[in-house]
Amino acid sequence: MDAAPLLEMRSITKDFPGVKALADVNLVVRPGEIHAICGENGAGKSTLMKVLSGVYPYGTYTGSIIYQGSQTRFSDIRSSERAGIVIIHQELALVPGMSITENIFLGNEPRRLGRIDWTAANRKALELMSMVGLKDDPDTLVKDIGVGKQQLVEIAKAFAKDVKLLILDEPTAALNENDSRHLLDLLKGFKQRGITSIMISHKLNEIEAIADSITILRDGHTIETIDVASDGANEDRIVRGMVGRELNSRFPEHTPTIGEVFFEVRDWTVRHPVSTERLVCKGSSFTVRHGEIVGFAGLMGAGRTELAMSLFGRSYGVFLGGQIIKDGKPVELRSVADAIRHGLAYVSEDRKAIGLNLLDDIKTSVVSAKLGKITRWGVLDHAGQYHEAEEYRKSLRIKAPSVDEGVVKLSGGNQQKVVLAKWMFTDPDLLILDEPTRGIDVGAKYEIYGIIQALADQGKGVIVISSELPELIGLCDRIYTVSEGTVTGEIARADADPEILMKKMTSTRRMPTP
Repeated sequence: MDAAPLLEMRSITKDFPGVKALADVNLVVRPGEIHAICGENGAGKSTLMKVLSGVYPYGTYTGSIIYQGSQTRFSDIRSSERAGIVIIHQELALVPGMSITENIFLGNEPRRLGRIDWTAANRKALELMSMVGLKDDPDTLVKDIGVGKQQLVEIAKAFAKDVKLLILDEPTAALNENDSRHLLDLLKGFKQRGITSIMISHKLNEIEAIADSITILRDGHTIETIDVASDGANEDRIVRGMVGRELNSRFPEHTPTIGEVFFEVRDWTVRHPVSTERLVCKGSSFTVRHGEIVGFAGLMGAGRTELAMSLFGRSYGVFLGGQIIKDGKPVELRSVADAIRHGLAYVSEDRKAIGLNLLDDIKTSVVSAKLGKITRWGVLDHAGQYHEAEEYRKSLRIKAPSVDEGVVKLSGGNQQKVVLAKWMFTDPDLLILDEPTRGIDVGAKYEIYGIIQALADQGKGVIVISSELPELIGLCDRIYTVSEGTVTGEIARADADPEILMKKMTSTRRMPTP
């Protein structure tokens, strides 16, 4: 006889002004399982977990939550944590300037005689860090460890609260392949200890590999729950449930029309902004042609983002040498304004921290990178601003009631479209896209790919930096590999496969200059 469910969420309905985020959603989670929740951006996944964890307290939604056999009414996140439910959000809730120990016990510090017992805290922190495979000194500041390790600190923090149900929202979105594999192995180990996990993820291959059950949401409704052992699950079935149709290819059909080289970088060398002995770009050289989509592949820390940012008006590091040639002429891009003026655009990998001002609405965001385009005699043309933003809202299919909507209210995929619109508005000749589909569902990815291909069809050059090799192989016409700040290889699309790319990505030998 099957054990009683650990969790049941029955007929959960949640409304925001003008939007029904959840409509009669049901979820059943068995004890000790890994339960995945899938759906497109805006399907209601994160909202459902915020209801469960008390971020949206009882009374702000309708329906019932049955946890460990009893109906619960969480008033806030602390009340859910006292019950053993801990949520780790996609944006990690850590304090960079505090140590690992301080972060693990923040608000939950062990005390002795009315004071924080730091000796006990450090001892317990080491035990918790050992459980998650984190070997750093507990006094290390969080800002001095990588994103993968920061994710482990969050999990250790959850264990400090005696977690019984661990909720992870896009836990591997910002992790490299090795860190992702380690995290998934941890979840399997937690399962052996009887800990139940709920994982929200857009990485369907990871879900297929690790999940015991999969619940699919679409437009705020429960579509189905798949028992992996008895029903079987593959990516095609999950995608069909998410988007409501067959998605026969993950990439739109595209026949490129590639012209002549118009952008060239020669012997580009940049020093780290703090570590004066470290070069983040070492004599890098590459070219881009009109109508071409050029990929950049590399492991985490290889220097791809540093290269892109340093080219975009020397936004990163200390420039030591090199040359940019555009349309046959050397150009000096000493500032972001110079880069924009010469037809470059850069979409950051972190759309929320760098790509957008989350306090702005859509119309303000779209025109923000080139206000002069809609300014008359020093005065902003509000009608023109609205018209331009509305055109992009329609053409990019940004899901929002109007361009007056705040970008903070949009799903990740729609926020990314707003960032693309912002830079398309500058009329760039070269668009640099850094992790353009990170944290975005498969349906939104397909739309973003179509936008990238359409830009190339207009004769623009597009650079795509991505940690997902299948994405680079499926989308790009040519791929450069980067390792330790050096461009190590150039592979045509017809010759690209993961094994060849990985070999070049782990080499330290500089690609010969033509």
